[in-house]
Amino acid sequence: MTDAAELERRTAELLAAHPPATTGKLDFLKARFDAGLAWVHYPEGLGGLGAPRSLQVVVDAALEAVGAPDNDSRRNGIGLGMAAPTILKYGTEEQKQRYLRPLWIGEEVWCQLFSEPGAGSDLAALGTRAVREGDDWVVNGQKVWTSGAHNSHWAILIARTDPNVPKHAGITYFICDMTDPGVDVRPLRQVTGEAEFNEVFLTDVRIPDSRRLGAIGDGWRVAQTTLNNERVAIGGMRLPREGGMIGPVAKTWRERPELRTHDLHQRLLKLWVESEVARLTAERLRQQLVAGQPGPEGAGMKLAFARLNQEISGLEVELRGEEGLLYDDWTLRRPELVDFVGRDAGYRYLRAKGNSIEGGTSEVLLNIVAERVLGLPSEPRTDKDVAWKDLAR
Repeated sequence: MTDAAELERRTAELLAAHPPATTGKLDFLKARFDAGLAWVHYPEGLGGLGAPRSLQVVVDAALEAVGAPDNDSRRNGIGLGMAAPTILKYGTEEQKQRYLRPLWIGEEVWCQLFSEPGAGSDLAALGTRAVREGDDWVVNGQKVWTSGAHNSHWAILIARTDPNVPKHAGITYFICDMTDPGVDVRPLRQVTGEAEFNEVFLTDVRIPDSRRLGAIGDGWRVAQTTLNNERVAIGGMRLPREGGMIGPVAKTWRERPELRTHDLHQRLLKLWVESEVARLTAERLRQQLVAGQPGPEGAGMKLAFARLNQEISGLEVELRGEEGLLYDDWTLRRPELVDFVGRDAGYRYLRAKGNSIEGGTSEVLLNIVAERVLGLPSEPRTDKDVAWKDLAR
């Protein structure tokens, strides 16, 4: 069993062999991955040592203390938070060896091709088709709300491979090369003025069967691993006290006493307490992950994240008064990152509107919490046993 002392020793050896001051960032990250110090709970040879997940902080703290470069995880959040755990669980050994190292070090950025114009809240109704031709699958269809597609090399993709069975049964999970000439990425401009999302058109995209994850027709089960990890990644981020959206509001309150009113004070106190409760609950959720894969509990954290962000950003605009209505830049940009705290109050207010949609709508997540966490009866579904091709559209 690898313990904290062993990880400290291995980290010291890494730093001695590859001093951050004289080692290029990419070379250092490759060495860290090969030493098993990337994600310590992964197996040996895949960036880990099979150590308890809770010991990752030992490595991270030691490297941060000496200014070692990190892998800029926010830039590849979908790859690290969603694609990697899915590949680890369902990928072949060849797939794990091929994709995990360049994913973790940031050489290859990933996106997610799940939602469609007619299959968002009801994702299992998706219509993008994948037809087998020899050793390849030929994919045609349209995906939407694809974060970072314009910067991505790879995508996790679910497509319909059998229209003659019920919708959940006829889906298969693939890894799609976003540089394929049949992949057309188009920006979707948001209310913020930016286009961090995209719509993606797939025209005769050929995907080798070697880039299939899981069994044919088992894509819905594979996708649940991705979706559970997505909700934890969105709602379970590690934050310090007053981290996230509550931080700028609390700072303004302390520095601008002339803006204060009794009503705003009461609302701020309530939201501050709720933010702290959510932060501590997220920490408990991360500790539960040490014992296994994320479950449906992540849906509750994602729900809280969306509601709090929208309420806090609304309070901040009110607190700032006329200043809160200002906006820094409406230019159409295609950013690599979503920066909630580095922009102004107007941006935070507008961008937070998407939090109750992305990563699963709040309405869908309420159903997940009700049925899979609380054990309440499922709502009636008349299409469960109907072949996808026979569904009304």
